[in-house]
Amino acid sequence: MSSHPQMEIDCSLLFLCSLMHLCFPKAYLRISMNVGKIPRRLSMRGLTALISLLLLSITSIAQPLSLSLPEAIDLGVENYQLIEAKRNYLNASQALQKNARAEYLPNVIASVQQNYGTINGMYGPLAAVGVLGVASAGPSTSAESWNAAFGALYILNTNWEVFSFGRVKSRIQLADAQAHQDSVDLEQEKFIHKVKVAGAYLNLLVAQRFVRTALVNLTRSQTIQQQVRAKVLSGLNAGVDSSLANSEASRAKLEWIAMVNNEQQNSNILAQLLNTTSQSFVLDTTFLEKVPSSFQTSIELAQNPQVRFYQARIDQAKSAERAAQRSIMPGLNLFGIYQARGSGFDYNYSPEYPERYSQSYSDGVTPSRYNYVAGVSIAWNLISPLRVRQQVHAQRYIADAFRNEYEQINQELQNQLILSDQRIQTSLQSVQEVPLQYRAASDAYVQKSALYKNGLTTMVDLQLALYALNRSELDKSVAYINVWQALLLKAAASGDFELFINQAR
Repeated sequence: MSSHPQMEIDCSLLFLCSLMHLCFPKAYLRISMNVGKIPRRLSMRGLTALISLLLLSITSIAQPLSLSLPEAIDLGVENYQLIEAKRNYLNASQALQKNARAEYLPNVIASVQQNYGTINGMYGPLAAVGVLGVASAGPSTSAESWNAAFGALYILNTNWEVFSFGRVKSRIQLADAQAHQDSVDLEQEKFIHKVKVAGAYLNLLVAQRFVRTALVNLTRSQTIQQQVRAKVLSGLNAGVDSSLANSEASRAKLEWIAMVNNEQQNSNILAQLLNTTSQSFVLDTTFLEKVPSSFQTSIELAQNPQVRFYQARIDQAKSAERAAQRSIMPGLNLFGIYQARGSGFDYNYSPEYPERYSQSYSDGVTPSRYNYVAGVSIAWNLISPLRVRQQVHAQRYIADAFRNEYEQINQELQNQLILSDQRIQTSLQSVQEVPLQYRAASDAYVQKSALYKNGLTTMVDLQLALYALNRSELDKSVAYINVWQALLLKAAASGDFELFINQAR
């Protein structure tokens, strides 16, 4: 190695770049995009300067966020704004639920009226339809009188619907059904979001492992490129080998760039689900080395949060139908009125004694007569059945539509359960197979590499072995994650998220 300082520098750079990518992938991407601007031959002073540049780039990048899967799920549920929106919908429904129960309370109205005007009276019918009328209680005179005084009216009115034939109760049941629907909708949103975060976490973990595998493959290809270049320059190999090695190194770098782009996309998706700024995440890599110990759930499909939400929609529509049916029922009311009146006109004010009134404010507003009325009444709008009939039909159709959607989601979840069990079986078989594939591909690559160094095989054979090794490394990374993805699918279909998260801790 001492006879080839350029190869020593290149190997040092490859090691440094590999280390930098594992720790700071974004900084490595920024530097790697300018690789073409770096001179091919570097002195030790140039290498030192490049290392300093890389370290400065590292310090300019924010530290990656170390995040376990349970932490990611908790952070997502806590920060996601759609969950907060569903929680506020629930709060609104609970407030309306309390308001519906308050309809049992009686109406108590207090009114104070003070006015000033005349009291001319006359005989004749009247009806104030669409306009306000004036109730002026006074004697009928032969001519208009402009005598005016103050007056006052004090009223305390109580009206209590003591029996509504189930109308108020049906509205309370409707408010309860709406609050229950919003409650299970919130739980459904939390459940779905947990599944989304877990899926995005596993996808990003695979994407990061793909980047790491692609980087190892790139390093391996560049090492072969340097070795082939040295042999071609010394005349030991044909020049076409150098072209093939350059092509393979370029392909490996393009593949690595594509994997970096894929990692950034998955990282952005996870950041969106966590409602945080997109950044680098350091994830738990133990999922790449272990499989779950249990795949059985005891949760009934009817307990799935999605199924419960669709059932709650059916219940709410039925409650709305009952409320519409009961809205035509009459109401039995108890009422009572206590009244006090004051007037500036004397009790004997008449056309014969037109001067018997006072324009004093205190004389007019001081109560001088008191009355009370108590009674019971029943009122029923006879036209209500004609108006409400179509509303009842509409709510019945809505309930039927919700029932159709319930049956559809129930069937889809049952099929997902079957699919998840099938995927679990095939994924476990892959986990058993990938070590054999990787060992065979690794042995083949070592053999082909040794044969090529001794001139006993072609560059094409070496590239095929390199491709097989790279493919086996990718398959090895995917196999374990596929098992966890299959378990996540079963947890989502059954509604038993604990089956997944308890084994992921």
